[in-house]
Amino acid sequence: MVQLVGSLRKELADSVSSCKVLVVGAGGIGCELLKNLVLTGFKNIEVIDLDTIDVSNLNRQFLFQKKHVGKSKAQVAKESVLQFCPNANITSYHDSIMNPDYNVEFFRNFTLVMNALDNRAARNHVNRMCLAADIPLIESGTAGYLGQVTVIKKGLTECYECQPKPTQKTFPGCTIRNTPSEPIHCIVWAKYLYNQLFGEEDADQEVSPDTADPEASWDPAQSAARAEASNQDGDIKRVSTKEWARSTGYDPMKIFNKLFKDDIMYLLTMDKLWKKRKAPQPLDWADVQQMACSQEEASGPGLRDQQVLSVRGYSQLFSSSVETLRAQLAEKGEGAQLVWDKDDPPAMDFVTAAANLRMHVFSMNMKSRFDVKSMAGNIIPAIATTNAVIAGLIVLEALKILSGELEQCRTVFLNKQPNPRKKLLVPCALDPPNANCYVCASKPEVTVRLNVSKTLVLSLQDKILKEKFGMVAPDVQIEDGKGTILISSEEGETEGNNSRCLSEFGIRNGSQLQVDDFLQDYTLLVNILHCEDLEKDVEFEVVGDAPEKAPAPSAPEETKNIANGNQDSALPSTSSKAPAEQDDVLIVDSDEEPSSSATDVAAEPGGHKRKLQDAETGEGRSKRKRLEEPTTSADDDIIALD
Repeated sequence: MVQLVGSLRKELADSVSSCKVLVVGAGGIGCELLKNLVLTGFKNIEVIDLDTIDVSNLNRQFLFQKKHVGKSKAQVAKESVLQFCPNANITSYHDSIMNPDYNVEFFRNFTLVMNALDNRAARNHVNRMCLAADIPLIESGTAGYLGQVTVIKKGLTECYECQPKPTQKTFPGCTIRNTPSEPIHCIVWAKYLYNQLFGEEDADQEVSPDTADPEASWDPAQSAARAEASNQDGDIKRVSTKEWARSTGYDPMKIFNKLFKDDIMYLLTMDKLWKKRKAPQPLDWADVQQMACSQEEASGPGLRDQQVLSVRGYSQLFSSSVETLRAQLAEKGEGAQLVWDKDDPPAMDFVTAAANLRMHVFSMNMKSRFDVKSMAGNIIPAIATTNAVIAGLIVLEALKILSGELEQCRTVFLNKQPNPRKKLLVPCALDPPNANCYVCASKPEVTVRLNVSKTLVLSLQDKILKEKFGMVAPDVQIEDGKGTILISSEEGETEGNNSRCLSEFGIRNGSQLQVDDFLQDYTLLVNILHCEDLEKDVEFEVVGDAPEKAPAPSAPEETKNIANGNQDSALPSTSSKAPAEQDDVLIVDSDEEPSSSATDVAAEPGGHKRKLQDAETGEGRSKRKRLEEPTTSADDDIIALD
């Protein structure tokens, strides 16, 4: 057995050995964390992860090997960690933490919970479960060279949802490859495609359908079988995208049909993905070229780069850019590679055309070249050493909790470069709970502005309660003195209400709804403000502070101009709040999503920092209290995860 011996005092060592901990996530941070836990002396560990191992994970998730591709991350992580400490008691679950089986009683079995997650919906859910169970939660996140660890304890600290979150800028691979719901997903996919065809190929930037997508198959055996079928010998021996394109002579028509027809038709066979989403529509090169010339371009006022072309126009731009890039590649000679640059016209033409064609396939409104360029940004790879540092910090905070020294716990930021005091790790005092938080306040309450004559009960359930407020199975009772049940989590009990408007149930301006989610042990009072003149395409507004919507997808409305999973997406969410001096939007390509409070400050020219405006109100949030008096400006300590 390999284990640290004698480094902890006996009382703490006994606590470490006897306590029971839950690790949520077995990816980049999770692998490092599990290894650290057993080497520190933790012996009772449970780990849960829905994902299966992909070949792209192998460069940074060191518990996995080529032979493990397609298998459960949680199960393989358990087997690998037991080689470090065979007498450890580790239980693995290949499942979603949001499964109703993992209720409040399940969470109460643990001394503490450690998050190593990659999406906000799951983070929100674990946050609420730990609050309900009154169990300490250690939250973490990384983005490139940046990272953060914080401790959440009911009644003592901010919870994960106390502050509004910035728009999510990390996207799971299966979202990019299988189920894009926003234009930015298609733009990232197009940049990956450029590199796969003309640049340096990277397994992390695969663009073909992800057959091991856990959402496509909830049966672990099916998921593993799918992965093995498409990843023979660890997905190492398959013909690369570049080799295939070269074998076709970089024929634009063949590449077009492969990407926008054949791959899309294959995605349609993964029918579980489309039960609650609008299915994509394949494009055929011959059919697109036969479109009427009058539809070729959408002419209008403004510069050419600010105009949105038709599908035929983008198909022709795709063809011409492929021809140009093929010629550039040939000029460089055998084995040459091109490097994508937003200021290189052919490269920008290619990404603009490919991204817009994919947007059209997935029923999103297409974007101008100007919009695509503003969103394209830089893609930062996941950094294995960042995950290792953050995992180490998680264990250090866990030791403080087990020592009964919760007041000594800190939020710790890992910066890309030393601050003026030559520190890479910057500790900050934990913030107290936000009295107005709609999750951890003593009586959570929100106000929602909507049109009661137009808003359907189904929209209230899916778009407001589940998508906006992160509930899993809400029950809604109208506070009308009669206890009228509007929505029941029991299947089929109130389905007849779904297509009716709120006004049909006597809901009007000033009405109150009592919403309970028994899985999360969470109750929310919703005040209704009736409004006749909401902005176009806006169904509701939350009055006051509220977080950004959870990234979990919901069923789209069946209207022509609605994007697949969000409304229009006309304003690029990743850039609408960007500082004026920033030229690019940063897209983080990582297993982990940065946690919320590291985004409080951003760099200004000259190396100074300033507070970012709040994503909802436009006002700057107050900065965290420093733990020590700075010798220079305190604002130089934290680097934004943005």
